[in-house]
Amino acid sequence: MVKNKEWLTKHVLAIYKQNSYVNLLGIHLEKLDEGYAELSMPIMDKHTNLYNIAHGGALASLADTCMGVACATTGKKVVTLEMNMNFIKSAGPQSELRGIGKIVHNGRSTLVAEGQIFDDGNIMIATARGTFYVTGLFEEMPD
Repeated sequence: MVKNKEWLTKHVLAIYKQNSYVNLLGIHLEKLDEGYAELSMPIMDKHTNLYNIAHGGALASLADTCMGVACATTGKKVVTLEMNMNFIKSAGPQSELRGIGKIVHNGRSTLVAEGQIFDDGNIMIATARGTFYVTGLFEEMPD
């Protein structure tokens, strides 16, 4: 359990605000709770493949990020060990995607998270599951 949730939320927001790759993709953190993260990403031309739909790599990046942020809300620093994706439906340009990450296992050395990506019509377009390795803890500031 996180002792100083307010500090951790500010810290996680600050970390991801400075992340070059997250900024390149236009990912924004919308909602955080312990073990839960909700992010958004607009689909622009830079996110599309030759069929003019969202590239699977862009969707995988959103899924990995929302699951990783969910892990970070536990106060643990993590890296992705493995991840799988199921692509269900395509998303075209000018869509606004919403990614949700939830922790399903919070262990000492690994965490497992599930991710879901929805389009702006709230239709699920992809699911993911990942295992994350704990590399350390975020140092909490005093209350």
